[in-house]
Amino acid sequence: MRVSHRLIYGRPIGAAVLLLTGGIARLLGMPWAEAAWWTGLLVLGIPMAARTALGMIRGRFAADVVAALSVVTAIALGQPLAGLVIVLMQTGGEALDRYAEGRASEAVRALEADAPRIAHRQRGDGWEDLPTDGVAVGDLVLIRPGEMVPCDGTVVEGRSTVDASRLTGEPTPIHAVPDTPLVSGSLNLEAPLTLRATRLAAESQYALIVGLVRSAQASKAPLQREADRWAVWFTPITLAVCAIAWLLSGDPLRILAVLVVATPCPLILAAPVAVIGGIDRGARLGLIFRHGTALEQLGRTTVAVLDKTGTLTIGRPALDRIEVVGCQDEAQVLAWIAAVEQGGGHHLARSVVAAAEARGLPLPSAIGIIEGSGRGVAGMVAGVEVVVGSSSWIAERAPDAAITFAATGDHDGLVAYVAIAGRAAAVLRFADLIRPEAPATIAALRTLGIERILLLSGDHAEHTADVARTLGLTEARGDLLPGDKLRAVRELQSVGQRVLMVGDGTNDAPALSAAEVGVALAAHGGGVSAEAAGLVLLQDDLGRLPLAIRLSRRTLRVARQSIGVGLGLSATGMVLAAAGLLTPVAGALGQEIIDVAVILWALRAAAPLTEAPAGGT
Repeated sequence: MRVSHRLIYGRPIGAAVLLLTGGIARLLGMPWAEAAWWTGLLVLGIPMAARTALGMIRGRFAADVVAALSVVTAIALGQPLAGLVIVLMQTGGEALDRYAEGRASEAVRALEADAPRIAHRQRGDGWEDLPTDGVAVGDLVLIRPGEMVPCDGTVVEGRSTVDASRLTGEPTPIHAVPDTPLVSGSLNLEAPLTLRATRLAAESQYALIVGLVRSAQASKAPLQREADRWAVWFTPITLAVCAIAWLLSGDPLRILAVLVVATPCPLILAAPVAVIGGIDRGARLGLIFRHGTALEQLGRTTVAVLDKTGTLTIGRPALDRIEVVGCQDEAQVLAWIAAVEQGGGHHLARSVVAAAEARGLPLPSAIGIIEGSGRGVAGMVAGVEVVVGSSSWIAERAPDAAITFAATGDHDGLVAYVAIAGRAAAVLRFADLIRPEAPATIAALRTLGIERILLLSGDHAEHTADVARTLGLTEARGDLLPGDKLRAVRELQSVGQRVLMVGDGTNDAPALSAAEVGVALAAHGGGVSAEAAGLVLLQDDLGRLPLAIRLSRRTLRVARQSIGVGLGLSATGMVLAAAGLLTPVAGALGQEIIDVAVILWALRAAAPLTEAPAGGT
């Protein structure tokens, strides 16, 4: 890869050096001026022309056809200076294009680097370490706290909390008990588990995701350059003008003059320069376009596919509401709960403390803190015992409160019970809350012309449907595996839709890779999802997405304007060259002036962009 980049960026530098060297030699009357120009033209121009010819044989009719013809004609007519100028601009455009597009995604390698590699398999009365590929179906595997599940399997011994959010999108950790199925790539959080393997590591869920990302990227067609579309009609017109100039004058130099002034440097330069400007402006706004294709394609998308957990929601359970029992004061209850929870490491404890801090509640001191692993916490606040946790924890620490809670009815969902001084005090309800900016973001997407918005999630179907109804979305599907999301994206593409996919987890990576543009939220997904995406939102703010679309559309508009201005000036130059008013060298220098004008116009893509949501393009 490094050698390739050096070659790409070295060509325009080499052409410029030889052009300048020959110019200085000519001014000083040195005899080797022509030799410098010929060297550059032959060494750099012939390979360039050969690549173009090979592309034409393969059916690729692109903007560099006229440039290649200019180089060949310059060699045939003994005009090295004019030819070398064209080589300089052509190779410079290629370097800019490559720089704008950036390096290929590292998604597959990132996935493979994060994959579980070592498993602890039961052997006799002990455990042996071996590569995950060595685990067979039916083997018993030990998963210690902090380790990843090496293969799909079923728990046979132990109780723990397992985080599978990277794979399923479900934000609430799984309470793993005997007979609980677990998928490879899940993270064991609390206590040791013994798992019976039900699939080989190579056939498990994590390996499936790696394969899906690999195939999605391999089948994704490269973006056809904006320049190539314009070349379809501009190149034949150029050749027609050359033929007319030849027929009317019989002077072969007029053919070269027309070719050099018509060399589509505006086509070659405008798009990459505008894309570079757009990428630079995006970076200043916290929008990281990982390659130029993502910036170009984003403004053309017609349908948005959104993940739920971590994308439309905050991605972790938060305190939704407090249901106090009797005449308890809600603020005081929350402050006392947070007092005993503030030293805990459990994600629900952190949520409670954050809720109290958000209300600005002063937290009293708590002493005698007792934690039940994964069950709850208890402590003394102002001389009164405060118990927070599961129903079994409450039954153990405050039996009278447990009886009250049992009699109050249904407590479905993720809840925690609170007992103060042995009596029932409150029920805490937790939920993965919708992002505050989500409704405005969906409204802005519709204003920008993206009318069809789908919600696809690995979370439970009923939870997904609830979020969709809240946000006014009519198309929603839950209980989806990574392959299901990928198929949904491909189905949309098969009917001509250009898909924008927004996600944040490993389970979204295949769909992010397959979509025309994948968008990841770095604050949640990072890693694999960011590598699979074409756009990464550095700020944890979904509201930046409409801004990115507007930036893309402005960049495309500026690029097209630059191309139009450049081609208009080139057409004028072609007429002058055909009439014999421009020599080949004068035409080449005139083309340089046009190129500067095009570049300056294209750099408008880097100008500040207002961040207020707006419709249109």
